[in-house]
Amino acid sequence: MKRARFLLPSLLALGAPTVHAQSAAALAKVDAAQMSIPAARQKAYPGSALTVRQTLRAGSNYKRYVVSYLSDGLRINALLTVPNGTPPAGGWPAVVFNHGYIPPNVYRTTERYVAYQDAFARASFVTLKSDYRGHGSSQGEALGGYYSPGYTTDVMNALASLKKDPRVNANRIGMWGHSMGGFVTLRAMVIDPSIKAGVIWAGVVGDYDQIMNEWNSPVPASIPRRVLELRKKAVAKYGTPKANPKFWNTLSANSYLRDLGGPLQLHIGTADEDVPVAFHTSLVTQLRSIGKPVQSYVYPGDNHDLTRNLYTALARSVAFFKERL
Repeated sequence: MKRARFLLPSLLALGAPTVHAQSAAALAKVDAAQMSIPAARQKAYPGSALTVRQTLRAGSNYKRYVVSYLSDGLRINALLTVPNGTPPAGGWPAVVFNHGYIPPNVYRTTERYVAYQDAFARASFVTLKSDYRGHGSSQGEALGGYYSPGYTTDVMNALASLKKDPRVNANRIGMWGHSMGGFVTLRAMVIDPSIKAGVIWAGVVGDYDQIMNEWNSPVPASIPRRVLELRKKAVAKYGTPKANPKFWNTLSANSYLRDLGGPLQLHIGTADEDVPVAFHTSLVTQLRSIGKPVQSYVYPGDNHDLTRNLYTALARSVAFFKERL
C-alpha cells in the first residue's frame, strides 16, 4: 500500500471519520487464497440501491451526494455525482472511481479526488467513488487491498449498485483507479468483462512477484502492523511467488488479461516515488503481446500524482471514456 501525500483539498467535509481497529478475529479469517481471481468470479456481488445520506453543494452542471450501498452486508459510503438534465436513451454513462491508499482513520468521503471526479462529472458521466470498508464512516474493517479481498468486493458491489440505478446505462460503465485503486481496477476488469474500459494512474499493476520483490517504496507508518503481517502469513502458508508460482499467479490479475472486456489507458510519471514505473511498462508489454488494446502515457519527471501533467492526463482520460463508453 502506498503513501497518501497526494491529492487536492476537499470542497466539503462530513466531520470526523469513524475509527476502525483491525481486530484479531477479522484478520484470522483472512486467507490469501480468497484473493484468487477464480474465487472472486464465483462470489456474488448483488450491490443494492444507492441510498442518499447527504445532499452536497452542486457542481457546475451536476448534483453531488453522499450515498451508501451494501457490500457483504456492510454499509459502504460513496461520493456520487449525477449530471443535470434529461439522461440520454438508456441512461448516463458512468465511471467507478477507485482511490489509492489513504490512512483509513483520516479518510473522509468528500476529501481527496474531488477535482478528479469533477472533470468526469462536467463531461456528463455519473461517477461513484467508493470509500471502501473501514474508511471514513463506512462499516467494516480496513484490512488492506493486496492480501484481503474486501476492497475488491466493495468495488464490485459499487459496480453492481450503479447497474441497478435507473439513471445509469448498465452497458456503459468504466473504471478509473489511482495507485492501489489501479490494482483494484485491474482486478475488477478481469473479474467482470462487462466493464467497458479502464483508466489507471500510477497503478500497482504488477503481479505478486513484482509487488513483493520490486516494490521498495517506504511502507507508510499509518499501516497497522497486523495488516502488514498478512503478507508474512500468506508466504508462510503458500510460499513465495518464485517457490509457488502456480498459486500466486491465480491471485494476479495479470494472469487473466485475455479476459478483459475492454481497453485500458495507463498513465505514470518517471519520477514516481511510490510505485515503480516497471509495473506500468510490464503491463503494457503484456497487453500488447496478447493483442489487447492499451494506451500508454509516461510523463518525464512527473510524480505519483501527475502534478505537472494533471490537466493533460485528465483530458486524455475523459476523452478515452467518451470514446469507449
